[in-house]
Amino acid sequence: MKKLLTSVVAAVACYAGVASAAEIKPAVVYDLGGRFDRSFNQGAYNGAEKYKADTGTEYRDFEIQNDSQREQAMRNFARRGMNPIVAIGFSQASALEKVAKEFPETKFTIVDMVVDLPNVQSVVFKEHEGSFLVGVLAAMASKTEKVGFVGGMDIPLIRKFACGYVQGVKYADPNAEVFQNMTGTTGAAWNDPVKGGELAKSQFDRGADVVYHAAGGTGVGVLQAAADAGKLGIGVDSNQNALHPGSVLTSMLKRVDVAVYEAFGAAAGDSWKPGLTILGLAEGGVDWALDENNEKLITPEMKDAVAKAKEAITSGSLAVHDYMSDSACPM
Repeated sequence: MKKLLTSVVAAVACYAGVASAAEIKPAVVYDLGGRFDRSFNQGAYNGAEKYKADTGTEYRDFEIQNDSQREQAMRNFARRGMNPIVAIGFSQASALEKVAKEFPETKFTIVDMVVDLPNVQSVVFKEHEGSFLVGVLAAMASKTEKVGFVGGMDIPLIRKFACGYVQGVKYADPNAEVFQNMTGTTGAAWNDPVKGGELAKSQFDRGADVVYHAAGGTGVGVLQAAADAGKLGIGVDSNQNALHPGSVLTSMLKRVDVAVYEAFGAAAGDSWKPGLTILGLAEGGVDWALDENNEKLITPEMKDAVAKAKEAITSGSLAVHDYMSDSACPM
């Protein structure tokens, strides 16, 4: 499969404002958890809304309630002439592959999975790199040398987040201990904030004072538990610092918003291409969030340490192991 290793720097420039060059009828199919999960899906929604605000282009979207609706939603959009259709989440892959074959003239973009078809664009991220950075911050912020991770569905992608995080923690403090829990093994694991809060509390009870989540809507409960306990949480995907100002240490940004915005814009500008796009630190696809909601939590030493780690990763002098490359974590 032809790899299109594009730079999000250009996409971010487009994200600041673009005029639609051609008439398009875009659509988005969200994953379980819905458009307002304050995390992964909401990043996609924000990108679509930004494109609409900048260009006046209306779009349609659909929030699935169960797995059977994935294929139905995509097929209905394609039949109605929606183009491009952006599917959010790895779980959309099998449905998208089937529908894309039925509608070869329709452009499909999938986020977080690779589908090798001539009318499909696949966008994946180097989540392990961004997770490494927030791991460095977690270790430096911790007073107990014990930190935690709460994942959503127990799948290789989420273990990729966890492994990158552990590597960052150990990079900053080799003696630190990292507790890990996954919420579940079905799609319901993305939308269970009560369970997320319980898992975070169990880690706090064991001595953790910073917990990072990669759990979609479930993570809202993790951040709430951290705020209630007077501990620190770390958000994911979207900037979640404002959910609990002063209690969210930072957020690992995964620019799903830019991926959606660029898919719309490329289709409108007749520059949309199928293939694989991989977005990491060097491409601006992942990062950490610093704003007025967490600036008092980040010391100059922490800023310096994470800047050095980021430079080392982007230059290639520091390699962060990708769990999905061999289904193993070195730490």
